[in-house]
Amino acid sequence: MRMTVIGTGYVGVVHAACMADIGHDVLGVDIDEGRVAALSEGKAPIYEPGLNELLARTVRSGRLRFSTSTTDAARFARLHFVCVGTPQVRGGEAADVSHVDAVVDSMAPHVQPGSLIVGKSTVPVGTTARLGARLRAVAPHSEIAWNPEFLREGFAVADTRRPERIVVGVESRRAEAVLREIYQPMLISGVPFFSTDPATAELVKVASNAFLATKISFINAMAEVCDAAGADVVTLAEAVGADPRIGHRFLQPGLGFGGSCFPKDIRAFAARAEELGAGEAISFLHQVDEINTRQRRRTVDLARHLVGGSFAGLRIAGLGAAFKPESDDVRDSPALDVASAIRREGAEVRVHDPEAVDNARHRFPGLQYALDVPKACEGADLVLHLTAWPEYREISPADLGSVVRNRQILDARATLDAASWRSAGWTLSALGRPKITGMYTD
Repeated sequence: MRMTVIGTGYVGVVHAACMADIGHDVLGVDIDEGRVAALSEGKAPIYEPGLNELLARTVRSGRLRFSTSTTDAARFARLHFVCVGTPQVRGGEAADVSHVDAVVDSMAPHVQPGSLIVGKSTVPVGTTARLGARLRAVAPHSEIAWNPEFLREGFAVADTRRPERIVVGVESRRAEAVLREIYQPMLISGVPFFSTDPATAELVKVASNAFLATKISFINAMAEVCDAAGADVVTLAEAVGADPRIGHRFLQPGLGFGGSCFPKDIRAFAARAEELGAGEAISFLHQVDEINTRQRRRTVDLARHLVGGSFAGLRIAGLGAAFKPESDDVRDSPALDVASAIRREGAEVRVHDPEAVDNARHRFPGLQYALDVPKACEGADLVLHLTAWPEYREISPADLGSVVRNRQILDARATLDAASWRSAGWTLSALGRPKITGMYTD
């Protein structure tokens, strides 16, 4: 089937490439001429495992091409996926849907009769109904549906090819039939398909993100209790997660969540609920957000404690810049928040990341950066483990100990093998693990 994908950011480029890979004829559209030129040569604008190879293959096949014209998009197909961003509004917590509005408004005068515009962006509940009325006023025989994405950065290609579920919010049997046809290869393989009204589909995405954010903040709240009680949050999480009703996923204590989704999505969800008069029902999300932010402050506080109360004149190494492993995304990165806070207190902070150094340098030019771990840690008074890249779990504590000034490491992601580091002469510390780390021993 022919389709367009409007917006070639993270979601758009992955969706376009995967749809082309399963046999659809896809036109990707973006106003950024430089990005379109790079994509047309099969070069992805982001780091995502497997994406560059997939993009190059589908461009070579001729099933995927790119343009800067929404008019061309309207002529190309009757099916259009909208994948533009919905950031947080300046000075507020609500979602900025102006980019989504702009796409629909620019497409509406040009779409072919019977066109279906399908939103994939994360939007406030009620957006489909609002945009549908605007579309029908200009193109009365076209309609809008919503098909939220559930991609995990670092696993987006696999999540698109074999999603855990497909959710569509539609207002006609025809729209449902079109989307079933699009996703037929996934449905044949047994992927659950939920067809519902647009409002429910919009809520599925924000409710999912809110629940996962709550789970992360819950275990980090338990880390605070463990520090006060002298207990070990890692063992607690393992034991609690063994209950199949709870599970281990998203129950890892550490520095908390970041990126372009969870923080802004829970804030926008709470803001929209307030508009609807249901703010009290999800007021707990404000506490979820606060716990997550506090975990960053607590990490800085523990780091300061470990170096004797002041960062002034010290050299600190930061392992990790991306907000999560297998990504080069540094938006709302907890790692960089911590590194920057420590730098502001007078330390020289040198950061390493396997993929995100260029993006981090652009956003945080005041930090120093290194292309390998030993260089980042050379002469360090304290090493901070800030992003849970698998590479960092493979570090030899003995080898790294030969380049630092003091063998102290703060495991802010609670994923390092404490025993191996301690046996190599390191002091390993972590929030929620006072008996393991000795963080309260002077």
